[in-house]
Amino acid sequence: MQSAQTGNDIRVERLIEWLRDAHAMEAQAETMLNKQASRIENYPALKARIEQHITETQNQAKLVESCLQRYDKSYSGIKDLGGKMMAMGQALGGMAVNDEIVKGAQAGYVFENLEIASYTILIAAAEAVGDTQTRDICERILAEEVAMADWLREHLPELTQAYLTRAATPEVEAKR
Repeated sequence: MQSAQTGNDIRVERLIEWLRDAHAMEAQAETMLNKQASRIENYPALKARIEQHITETQNQAKLVESCLQRYDKSYSGIKDLGGKMMAMGQALGGMAVNDEIVKGAQAGYVFENLEIASYTILIAAAEAVGDTQTRDICERILAEEVAMADWLREHLPELTQAYLTRAATPEVEAKR
């Protein structure tokens, strides 16, 4: 049977690992969002919201890093690099389709929901170890991720209609 201290040590180790995962996820998000925003030409509302979320994402990475620093830990450069490489692959894949803007918004919505799940888990883990600072930071980040996911969900029909209208109009670029 494990002692209570050992059980708490395991909880803290898992929290730290999940914080490192969250930092890598934010690195991936930043790369993905930057690539996506740089390619958007004909959808100004989406571009503006993505650019706003890039700033939020950069701040979120710093906040997660501050949580790690309180445990005298740092983020995983290898995990961050892996996340950035995945984002580059996603961007390259998106460039190859005719409906890049719609597929990009769809992928963004899915990714936001991954982030929502991750921060929900982090909040529960922080509560399990009594780390109210990490819990509060993760709740703040969660609210921003929910807001972005909600914005995308609410604007997907409008974006789809705009894409379809542009695609049906000769000599008009619809892809991005």
